Amino acid sequence: MLKKILVVCNNNSSLSQITEGWLKYYGKGKCEVYSAGIQKGELNLFASKVMMEAVIDITMHVTNSIDDYENISFDHIITHNTDIETDKSGAEITRKDFDNPDTFAGTDDEKLKQFSTLRDEIEDFCFDFVNRHIKKLF
Repeated sequence: MLKKILVVCNNNSSLSQITEGWLKYYGKGKCEVYSAGIQKGELNLFASKVMMEAVIDITMHVTNSIDDYENISFDHIITHNTDIETDKSGAEITRKDFDNPDTFAGTDDEKLKQFSTLRDEIEDFCFDFVNRHIKKLF
């Protein structure tokens, strides 16, 4: 049975979208991954670009609100830079904070570099998460 994972951040535009992409990549065949925001935002173009550089296409992802998934029972909920109320379905909740990409400043090239660093940090987290909680290799 596939594990169901929900990734939540503030507006589902960057952090949760990048995490969703990496979890699908590392957990392929072992989990279903969804992402949502406390409120619905718009997919960040820098997030899409840095994921494409890693050959993971998130350009077709849509942004969702956490309310869109109220009827789905999850095994794991990962939160980034936000708190959610205790999940009544018994899902394991993991909070992992990262730099807030909404605060990235500078030229487009400077922002892209910051997003690339963020992408790599999220990749490391996702690799470890999948191996610890989904594949249990370690």
